[in-house]
Amino acid sequence: MRYSTVDILSAQDLISKATQIVITTHKSPDGDAVGSGLAMLNYLKLKGKKAYFIVPDSYPDFLSWMPCNDEVLVFDKQKEHCEKLISEAELIFSLDYNQLNRTGDVQNALVSSKADFILIDHHHSPGEYPKISFSDTSACSTCEMIYDFIVESSDESLITNEIGKCIYAGIMTDSGSFRFHSVRPHTHFIAAKLIERGLDHAEIHRMVYDNNLLNRLQLTGYALSSKLEMIGKHAAMIVLDRETLLRYNHQPGDTEGLVNYALSIKGVNVAAFIREGSNEIRLSFRSKGSFDVNHFAREHFEGGGHTNAAGGRSSEDLNLVTEKFKNLILSKSEELNY
Repeated sequence: MRYSTVDILSAQDLISKATQIVITTHKSPDGDAVGSGLAMLNYLKLKGKKAYFIVPDSYPDFLSWMPCNDEVLVFDKQKEHCEKLISEAELIFSLDYNQLNRTGDVQNALVSSKADFILIDHHHSPGEYPKISFSDTSACSTCEMIYDFIVESSDESLITNEIGKCIYAGIMTDSGSFRFHSVRPHTHFIAAKLIERGLDHAEIHRMVYDNNLLNRLQLTGYALSSKLEMIGKHAAMIVLDRETLLRYNHQPGDTEGLVNYALSIKGVNVAAFIREGSNEIRLSFRSKGSFDVNHFAREHFEGGGHTNAAGGRSSEDLNLVTEKFKNLILSKSEELNY
């Protein structure tokens, strides 16, 4: 057993007693957030439960093929309906986040809820709000944990091909197609089990990575040719302002993975992608080796994540944020020379 038998039994007891369940995830949902949410939605429906999956805002079109995608509710487009569902819910799942402030505008509704919370997440420093918490920072993705949760609930027979697609998509995207250090033998074991059950992994890869619109590729080309900058010898960054994003008709997910291009430069051990949004600056950090971007993001940019992959945000001006990052990184030159 990877999780406490008591916690598994308690979670299943809450599920069985709940007449209405809401599944939530973090703002700007990625593949792991969407995959874990839709896997859980499909699972709960097979158990005969009335369940709803609410996301704070829209997610990339290349994730919209997953089973039950048409049932996803977007909070910033259906606020009143979502608030009503949350207020009526008896059980709420927190998937792929562990602090309520990660849910954006959904936070107030969640704070006001009288429901019990079950958390399933793999990020550092979980909050104390859930009644039951499944927190595993060694897992490469929340989807990996969803698989274990279902199996350890003695429901492996309910892992249909539809649920398998969602789980595999989340594992694949959050592990960098199985190349990050967070990938464990168990990660490959789950993938193998899903493929044994008939999953077409090549199709999922095509749906996620081979569905680019021309604008996205042009934006990527511009970012790499004009906005990629070295900081000293061991760091790099890409900075895109709002005007540029509008010029290339930026859609959610269009800049996904840009930071990895900066990190791929020979000798670079930390990289950042800094993007100007409508209300705040968003930052994505990646590192190689021992430099802890989770700690870096928490200390300087109201963020967090994992040792080698984290995110942050700031309400300051784009130029100020950019200079702050550059100065911080330059002050850590010796730490990055490994």
